[in-house]
Amino acid sequence: MTANRLDTELPALLAVAGDILDAASPRFVEGVGAPSAVTKGRNDFATELDLELERTISAQLEQRTGIEVHGEEFGGPQLTSGTAWVLDPIDGTFNYSSGHPLSGMLLALVHDGEPLLGLTWLPLLGQRYAAAAGGAVLLNGEPLPRLPRGKLGEAMIGFGAFNVDSAGRIPGRFRFDLLSPLSRLSSRVRMHGSTGIDLAFTASGVLGGAIVFGHHPWDNAAGVALVRAAGGVVTDLAGEPWTITSGSVLAAAPGVHEELLEMICTVVDDA
Repeated sequence: MTANRLDTELPALLAVAGDILDAASPRFVEGVGAPSAVTKGRNDFATELDLELERTISAQLEQRTGIEVHGEEFGGPQLTSGTAWVLDPIDGTFNYSSGHPLSGMLLALVHDGEPLLGLTWLPLLGQRYAAAAGGAVLLNGEPLPRLPRGKLGEAMIGFGAFNVDSAGRIPGRFRFDLLSPLSRLSSRVRMHGSTGIDLAFTASGVLGGAIVFGHHPWDNAAGVALVRAAGGVVTDLAGEPWTITSGSVLAAAPGVHEELLEMICTVVDDA
């Protein structure tokens, strides 16, 4: 599918995607509290509902749009070229399995690695965020205002979960070291346990920004599309423009992003 054809079809594709997520929402609500079914790593798992919803939503998307799906649980086409849906059937799985309401379904349409559509459905909160590139962010179908320039000292910031003893790409100690200056410079720090919620709340202005340590496209692509549509700034933690292969996300309102990036760079320089 060419970029020009995609541009003309985005509104229709967004409507179809929204219909499919709407149809899946009752099952999502019904399954809250589902136990772990597939262990993927330390404190990381999938429930039977993850698997069921991914199969159901993927089948509907491919049938109705003819576009392949790359899902968290079953994979799919590579995402740096071509066109594909990117699906996380349950974002915030630990929350969901525990009966915590901060969880949702994330869906993005990417073309050559760029997210053109972003949908974040939060059925337990009764909120549906959607956006197409070049358009406004919609909350339950109503357009939201673009993000004004803000100040870190007046903003709540979403912060990714961490274990201070973890190693990996972005060690827990570095994440911990960010918390001290962030708590001093921001109005409040919030840890929701859901990347999708952090980025949707940033796009709507509930949060002034979000620091995301994860790199998975199914966690990040939908929210990046929302924040960009809202007029926010999205990079990785080093300040490089976000791409589908980025190892992290720093998303915030204009002004707030600059202050957050300066704070992170200071921590890096002092390490």
